[in-house]
Amino acid sequence: MLEVRTLDAFHGHAQALWDVSLDVGDAEIVSVMGPNGAGKSTLVMAIAGLLRSVRGQIELNGVDLADVPAPQVCSHGVAIVPEGRRVFAQMSVRDNLLLGAHRRGARAEHAKTLARVEALFPRLADRTHQLAVTLSGGEQQMLAIGRALMARPRLLLLDEPSLGLAPVVMDEVFDAITTIRADGVGVLLVEQDVERWHATPPEGLIDHRSPSHELVEHEDERWPRHRGCAPRAVACRVGAGLQARRCAAE
Repeated sequence: MLEVRTLDAFHGHAQALWDVSLDVGDAEIVSVMGPNGAGKSTLVMAIAGLLRSVRGQIELNGVDLADVPAPQVCSHGVAIVPEGRRVFAQMSVRDNLLLGAHRRGARAEHAKTLARVEALFPRLADRTHQLAVTLSGGEQQMLAIGRALMARPRLLLLDEPSLGLAPVVMDEVFDAITTIRADGVGVLLVEQDVERWHATPPEGLIDHRSPSHELVEHEDERWPRHRGCAPRAVACRVGAGLQARRCAAE
């Protein structure tokens, strides 16, 4: 489905990504993990079309997204849940969700999709008429994910969904992500919580230039830097394409 090849990305004149290549298949989760400054969010922005200073290939089902205007990337089956949730605070839960179904291909199925989202996140069904600003941080994260799902994406981009969440709510969110993958959606997940993601999937691998156990054994230096290397992201693959291609973002 998604193929990223030799991607370089820039913020102005500052380069943030070097030679990144990874794949995400249908019904597959690929988690990109790394410290602040490693370029994780830049990768998500580049795939979503929100960052145009890029070189390389970003292809989704044979379409080169680098040539697609940002407002049209969603029409090709991509939805993003940005870091910090960014819900519409003064709109109701229901209206936030319905905005997600604005894409032409999602409008006709919006009632069916809404029922599916509310089944995935029952708290949203209970708070359908509340303003988003009155929700807890965890509920707002559920709302942001639900809004993205209303677009009926093939590929879901999640930028640090566990940020600022209580552990019990974090469990709910990660359970939902696993369910989303089981429904056939490919997921690119940016995350810093290595212990949780290392322990959560029943199967998976970490593509990393040093032993993967270092990701969870270094409490004081969570992200070891070998031979003076700058901070980097590593990728963990889970799901239907586990036996297919390996992926890495360094």
